[in-house]
Parts: sequence; structure tokens; C-alpha cells
Amino acid sequence: MTFDQFLQYIFSGVTSGSVYALTALGFTLIFNATDIINFSQGQMVMLGGMVAVALHSAGLPLWVCFIGAVAAVVVLTIAFEEVAIRPLIRKGVLAQIIATIGAAFVFETAAMLIWGRDSLTLPAFSGEEPLSVGRATVVPQTLWVVGLTIVIVVALQLFYRKSLFGKAVRACAVNPTAARLQGISYRRVVLFSFALSGAISAAAGVMITPISFMGYSSGALFGLKGFAAATLGGLGNPVGAVVGGFLLGILEALGVGVVSAGYKDAIAFVILLLVLFARPAGLLGARVVNRQ
Repeated sequence: MTFDQFLQYIFSGVTSGSVYALTALGFTLIFNATDIINFSQGQMVMLGGMVAVALHSAGLPLWVCFIGAVAAVVVLTIAFEEVAIRPLIRKGVLAQIIATIGAAFVFETAAMLIWGRDSLTLPAFSGEEPLSVGRATVVPQTLWVVGLTIVIVVALQLFYRKSLFGKAVRACAVNPTAARLQGISYRRVVLFSFALSGAISAAAGVMITPISFMGYSSGALFGLKGFAAATLGGLGNPVGAVVGGFLLGILEALGVGVVSAGYKDAIAFVILLLVLFARPAGLLGARVVNRQ
């Protein structure tokens, strides 16, 4: 592998890693608030892209499609939390996780009925002329994807550390009972976490659709890769989710260059298994959340 080929694989890995990182963040936000794994997270990414395609087909500009898709998925995740998750709180975590699995199938089937089986795409946000970096190239849409990821990560850190409600969300993640005793509305925190995870996932879906065609079944793979990234970095650790996403994307891309594109998905999960055998808590170690 030459240096130029290595650089090209890095660019490809960073692009896919950005989407994995944002999906992993969605998993982490909901896990910290509720202790459940939302297995419909990947479908939120898919729905973000598909709704944006539908809005663009209606003649709306791309920036309106972006906002509309994010808003639509946020409304959907809020409704999902109110209808499917909240009534099952007394049934325990397992019942809620099963509900998210069922929701994943419902969202996927609904997308197939609405948009069909064909994969769809969006035009690039700022043209498709590749930018040259040495002998490697990068499409402008990649810069949009990576830039969005950086903005979201920085904004989340500022929100959690500087805002009063952000500190309340962190308090609920550490100890919901103590947070309630301090007057914090745990219900609002959970609802906010679902809405925020939906917004982040939908934004990722819209940004990646011009590069990777989006279909009704795309969400399952995004969900698996996002969960793998969250686990790799340390489930429950937002910084770990981002690190795990980028690392998974880069290692996956390099594996394609060294081994074969046919083993792309298998490479990612083999890497995850090896890391977990050596460090079960993930690379950065998930913070243990005690719930009493």
C-alpha cells in the first residue's frame, strides 16, 4: 500500500467514522438517561436521509430538507418514547429494549412501503468536484460530514458543562433518584435525551445520503456499526462513542485496503471482538452508572 492509497483509505474511514460516531452518540445519550439500548437508532439515521430525499423531491432547497428531516425524526422519537417506552417503565429495562427492537422493524417496514425498495440519494451540499490532497482526493461532502460531527460534539460538551439543564441531564445519568430529590424532572430529561438522539441521528443520515445511497434497509447496518462504535469506545461515555466511531471507520477502511472489500463489515466486528476480549469496558472504559 502506497502513502497515497493509505491517505485515501483514511479519508474514506473518517467519513464513515463520522456517521458511526454520531450514531454511537445517540446510543450513549439514551443509555445514560434510561439504561436501555435503543436498537432502532440506526433506523433514525435512515429516516433522516429518506425524509430529506422526499422533501427535496418536492422541490425544497437542501437546507430546508435538512431542517425538515431533523424536525420530523425528532417528533417521531418523542412519540416513540411517549407511546412505547414510557408505558413500559414498570416492566423493566428488558421490556423497553424489546420495544426498541420491534420499533426498528416497524420503521424499516414503513420506509419500504413509503419509499419502495430502491436506494435514493441527495445532491451534494456544495458540489461534487473532488478536492486533491497530494494524489488522494476527498469530496466536499466529506468535509460537511466531518464538520457537522465536530460541531455537534463541541456543542454537546458545552451544553453539558455550561448549561443548567445540561448539568441536570448529567446528574440524572449518575443517579436518577438523587436527581429527583433535588427537584430535577427525570421525565423531561428522558424525553430530551430521546429527542436529541433522534436529531443527531437524523442529521447524520441527511449528511451521508449524498455520498452513500440510502435505502429502507440501510438503518440496520448503521445501527450495528453505531452500537459497535459505542461499545468499542466505552458504552455510556460520549467521548468514547466519538473515538470509537472514528476508530472503527478508519480501521474498517484500512482493512478493505489490506484484505478485501468483501470482508468490510466482518473486519469491523472482528476488531470490536478483539478489543472487548482485551478490555471488556471498551477503550475509554464506560462509566458505571449505579441506579438505586
